[in-house]
Amino acid sequence: MRILGIDPGIAIMGYGVIEFKENKIKVLENGVVTTSSKTKTGKRLELLYDNLHEIIEEFKPDEFAIEELFFNANVKTAIIVGHARGIQVLCAQQKGLPIYEYTPLQIKQAITGYGRASKSQMQLTITQLLNLKAVPKPDDAADALSVALCHALSQRFKERYRLN
Repeated sequence: MRILGIDPGIAIMGYGVIEFKENKIKVLENGVVTTSSKTKTGKRLELLYDNLHEIIEEFKPDEFAIEELFFNANVKTAIIVGHARGIQVLCAQQKGLPIYEYTPLQIKQAITGYGRASKSQMQLTITQLLNLKAVPKPDDAADALSVALCHALSQRFKERYRLN
């Protein structure tokens, strides 16, 4: 199973593609798509959509996992990032991918076993779990791998303990 994990954003969208096969997880790709704040919002959304479409076409994931938004301060930022997240979900939907959404708390709990883990704890843990030589950079790329890994671990748990 191939999983595409997304850390949503308008300025920086993190993505991570992992393959989960025979109880082994392998990172196929991770990185970020960036847009400039000097570019109009509509064009930024189009750039995110087009880049995500290309990532999906290249890696052909089986499932799509995305982080739910959490904001407690700037409403304007929350709305614009919500637009970007909507475009990202729409792209996956149009490609026929099953979409799974996880809160930051769920992601941290799945990866570290502690829902209030720090960013550095998360990065260290995914580096170890994915057998990487270094912490993925930038942070958004590492966060996207965390989303994908959270989904892989959640699916594995569901399959193992499926009730008949």
